[in-house]
Amino acid sequence: MKPQGTIIASGNAPHGAITSGRPYPLGATWDGEGVNFAVFSQHATKMTLCLFSPDGRWEAEWIDLPERDGHIWHGYVPGLLPGQAYGYRAHGPYRPDEGHRFNPHKLLLDPYAKRIIGTVEWDDALFGYDVTSKHADLTFDTRDSSNFMPRAVVTDPSFSWGPDRAPNHALSDTIIYEAHVRGLTMGRRDIPHRGTFAGLASDPILDHLSRLGVTAIELLPVHAFLDEKFLLDRGLKNYWGYMTLGFFAPEPRYMTTGQLSDFQAMVQRFHGAGIEVILDVVYNHTCEGNQMGPTLSFRGLDNASYYRLAESPRYYINDTGTGNTLNLDHPFVMRLVLDSLRYWVEQMHVDGFRFDLATTLGRTVRGFDRNHPFLQAIRQDPVLSRVKLIAEPWDVGPGGYQLGAFPPPFLEWNDKFRDQVRRYWRKDPDMTRKLAMRLSGSALKFDHDGRPATSSVNFLTAHDGFTLMDLVSYSGKRNLANGEENRDGHSENHSDNLGIDGQTDDPSVLARRAQRRRNLLTTLMLAQGTPMILGGDELGNSQDGNNNAYCQDNATGWVDWDNADPDFLRFCRDIVAFRKRHPILRQRRFLHSRSRTIDGQVDLFWRRADGDLMTEVDWNNQNQRLIAAEMRVAAGTPDYIARSSREDAIFAVFNAGEEQLVFLPPVPLDRVWVLQVNTAQPGEPPTRIHRALRVEADSVVVLALESTPIPYRS
Repeated sequence: MKPQGTIIASGNAPHGAITSGRPYPLGATWDGEGVNFAVFSQHATKMTLCLFSPDGRWEAEWIDLPERDGHIWHGYVPGLLPGQAYGYRAHGPYRPDEGHRFNPHKLLLDPYAKRIIGTVEWDDALFGYDVTSKHADLTFDTRDSSNFMPRAVVTDPSFSWGPDRAPNHALSDTIIYEAHVRGLTMGRRDIPHRGTFAGLASDPILDHLSRLGVTAIELLPVHAFLDEKFLLDRGLKNYWGYMTLGFFAPEPRYMTTGQLSDFQAMVQRFHGAGIEVILDVVYNHTCEGNQMGPTLSFRGLDNASYYRLAESPRYYINDTGTGNTLNLDHPFVMRLVLDSLRYWVEQMHVDGFRFDLATTLGRTVRGFDRNHPFLQAIRQDPVLSRVKLIAEPWDVGPGGYQLGAFPPPFLEWNDKFRDQVRRYWRKDPDMTRKLAMRLSGSALKFDHDGRPATSSVNFLTAHDGFTLMDLVSYSGKRNLANGEENRDGHSENHSDNLGIDGQTDDPSVLARRAQRRRNLLTTLMLAQGTPMILGGDELGNSQDGNNNAYCQDNATGWVDWDNADPDFLRFCRDIVAFRKRHPILRQRRFLHSRSRTIDGQVDLFWRRADGDLMTEVDWNNQNQRLIAAEMRVAAGTPDYIARSSREDAIFAVFNAGEEQLVFLPPVPLDRVWVLQVNTAQPGEPPTRIHRALRVEADSVVVLALESTPIPYRS
């Protein structure tokens, strides 16, 4: 199939004749009088710009870019305006055994496209090879793919930001809320434009998040992404979005007007509510898959440059588990990622990034290197070094697990916190010492190279895995709806159904589940580090046991607002507010249970139920089920200086065993311990405690050292 429409010579076109233009910036840049096009390809022999009809349906014109500076092809077309749809066709060798897969019959998206219209419509013409041939990708396919491809669109990214200012919350004050644009909004019937950026920034959602007390929303991927064919064949979709098609363009399905202002207005409204916007970004791979995948953009523009290829360059290194890995060792691929990040900060005003499979971004041919040029480039960049940077510190390649290995200022998702806190409350043996390590910020992993305690992103649940409700309701995953015979998703979830698997009306089981959720969330809010809550957990949201809802763009994956648990929501608000009121819980410096150099005092004591300090025998007791932490302000901090005259303290008891009488640490005569949190009796008023209190089974109690007299209870 040949492109539809007439190919017009540039001299006869309704716009001016193409001129050489500039090799910068990359992408399509409108300057008020025309558009400069610049695209990278090291190995192409010719680059053709394809301009589409006003409705974007057919190719009206092919223009060969006239100039090449180094590896950048460029040209300037006067008279073009924003809204012009375009694409590329790259000419060059088709020699897969050498890593080259050029095929000018395939329309290609600009990697720098700021806006994309249309979707990939799966057809054999999308593949660079003849899919019916027994020689597969070694063949050359001459069918035209234009009819089945989305288009890039020339865009003016300017926006009237007005007085917009980034909230710039300190990491010590940050509480992250991980959410999905559609997932958080589709279940709310009282908001307009459900499933879009506009719906996400609606008054009901902003009010909910503000009352909950979170300071940042971390959005699952919003870069334009692909629905894989195998999912569409099953009647499913790529719900999460971890198959990026364009690193600059917002996902069209989340837009209402189709303009960049849809996203920008959302950010503006979040900032107005004092909430930062963090993007989950996927720079480790693209949606083009392995050598059997389609030719949509990067593969057709310069396969050998964009991707890390195996020793036999026909094949791809697959450290991501998705078929390919971006080659950040190449300067122009690194430039693509850095340009993308800066664009989202400078033009779209986002406040930070969570890097999916971040170990991949630090890989060289020798493995992970924390001093990889890409990681160094971000750290020295005047734009990127000032926003929040969060690494998912693993991938599936050799030596991929790198928790604690990233350089400052990166934060890292701490899966050890997730797993070991779950296991402590499930009553697994030998977990007391590990719980103490997680409560104190996982210092063995993070307390080096000047990193603060906030480096650990502590979480109990995330998009990948059980929700908090399912964690206490299912003994194993139930992923049959994904069409993979329950083989997908984590098999070891450290979950506990507390007596009955799945949904139940049994009041005793429901009460135990509610208390377990309160215990887990309270543990999260009392730990040193940066806490993250999964959107919907505060409502008691369930995915019916599906712990890998990546393809469930339906009621399974959406947050269930109709059946929200108001009591648990109230508790969530209270425990978040408690953390905010007590700087002791939000210290940047690690607490180490040893004398401080400034004043000789100790900032953390681990105690038994009888009030004595934990001994090595206690730590090694595999059946130890209770631990108490007495926390004080770290010396040398502003909080310490402000409070040193009265040395405020927090005393928290984590009891995964039977009911016990717990003796409190001694205090000066003018101070008193006040019980402020009791997960066994949520909502009870603060109570003054003299010497000891009875801690119920499977509960957390938290006391604050105060001087304000309130009613006494023995």
